[in-house]
Amino acid sequence: MTYLSSAPGPAALRLSQITKRFPGVVANDAVDLSVQAGEVLALLGENGAGKSTLISILYGLYQPDEGFIELQGQRVTIGSPAQARKLGIGLVPQHPLLVSRHTVAENLALGAGSALFPARNVAGRVRELSEKYGLEVDPQARVSNLSPGEKQRVEIVRALMGGAKVLILDEPTSVLTPQEADGLFRVMRELRADGRSLIFISHKLDEVLAVADRVTVLRRGKVVGGVPTAGATRESLAELMVGRSVDFARKRGNMPPTLDVLLGVRGLNAMGSRGLPALRDVSFDLLRGEVLGVAGIAGNGQSELVEVLAGLHDSSGQVTLAGQPLTGGAAQRFRAGVAHIPEDRIHSGTVPSMTVAENLALRQYDQAPLARGLARDLNATNALARREVEAYSVATPDIHTPSRLLSGGNIQKLILARELAGNPQVILAVHPTYGLDIGATDQVHRVLLERTAGGAGVLLVSEDLDELLSLSDRVAVMVGGELKGPYAVHEVTRESLGLIMGGAHPHSIPGAEQGVVA
Repeated sequence: MTYLSSAPGPAALRLSQITKRFPGVVANDAVDLSVQAGEVLALLGENGAGKSTLISILYGLYQPDEGFIELQGQRVTIGSPAQARKLGIGLVPQHPLLVSRHTVAENLALGAGSALFPARNVAGRVRELSEKYGLEVDPQARVSNLSPGEKQRVEIVRALMGGAKVLILDEPTSVLTPQEADGLFRVMRELRADGRSLIFISHKLDEVLAVADRVTVLRRGKVVGGVPTAGATRESLAELMVGRSVDFARKRGNMPPTLDVLLGVRGLNAMGSRGLPALRDVSFDLLRGEVLGVAGIAGNGQSELVEVLAGLHDSSGQVTLAGQPLTGGAAQRFRAGVAHIPEDRIHSGTVPSMTVAENLALRQYDQAPLARGLARDLNATNALARREVEAYSVATPDIHTPSRLLSGGNIQKLILARELAGNPQVILAVHPTYGLDIGATDQVHRVLLERTAGGAGVLLVSEDLDELLSLSDRVAVMVGGELKGPYAVHEVTRESLGLIMGGAHPHSIPGAEQGVVA
């Protein structure tokens, strides 16, 4: 199914019957897509739907096996990213690719080709574009001092300086506060008004509805639908993506958790990797049966907090589990009842070269029934793997497949299966649905909430404020290594949390009170 804009004249960009095959899979299957000048097209699809492959073809990283690309009605061959930029196609990556120790102007000059005082030469152009599109980019600012939103704007300026008429934005709001995301959308509207064509990739359907004119949906490499956003809803777009209805209602019930303190944290202090304080006198309680959300812009201490609690990072202060001191390393804390779903699922959460079965056994390979003294019982290990693969719907050709060959969503399911074995009391979940599609995200949410129903407590660290507000009973914010809150979830909003994340004083939240939900 193909939806074409009704705007007159040739499309600014048109992909026709694009097909790309890899060994054992058809990543793109006869894909048709078009975007007009002055239009924002959202490209949606679950993980593995073919979005990344299609964008890689458009940006010259892959060549299609079949089909062709047209710009303003003329067929083109895009053999490299440099050629894509020359043709007027720009890419704003999900994670900005900037040199931290250099200024904005110096970063932009790296690709500008100026031989004499290049940074000075581009500064004027940066200011011109900033003023025209409301980008608010200071060419003399050092990148290391910029917020994620400011770095995003620098990447947009870079693309515009390269003459981009078609701009691809790949998950651009994944690390932005709500206020920064709103600022990005204002810039996108200015670019659209100036006749630029934008392709917007996002898992956040509210954002798609707010900024896009049309939506094209991929499923298993094929275009399965295309609709105008006018009249569309989150529910209708999600159903196009996954082929079934999706419930977006708040997933926590109305019953407050017990006031029984499960994890007590008092006066945690820890140093970061750069020799600067990462945690500053952090104190809070995690209640039995509670989901305690932790928000914050990356680099404000969330990672160190979880690593300390998991036994992976040195600290001072006191941590208790069910009233007893919690000490020791990661293995000892896991045996005490602390599960850890890490931020880096590929390198910290799994051993990529090991098989699915071996990764599932990492926590208990030396214990019965997987071990008999010093000998391992491979039959028991394989039986465990088969049970967990079925229970968590891990899509893998075989339990002996190396975990590196699994998709991100299936690696996350593998980690959940391993970490939640044995019914842990505390679950430290860091960005557990980052980059996952709607279906996989829903499954992760259900698994975590099922454990709280059994009395476990979940510390949920996420940059997705909608996720935190949907799942949490209370939400705290990490700012500069300090913990603000927690606040009862019904007393805060995305906007108020975003203000605190950006440095506003917590008292600016009307009605929010520190402490336990009453």
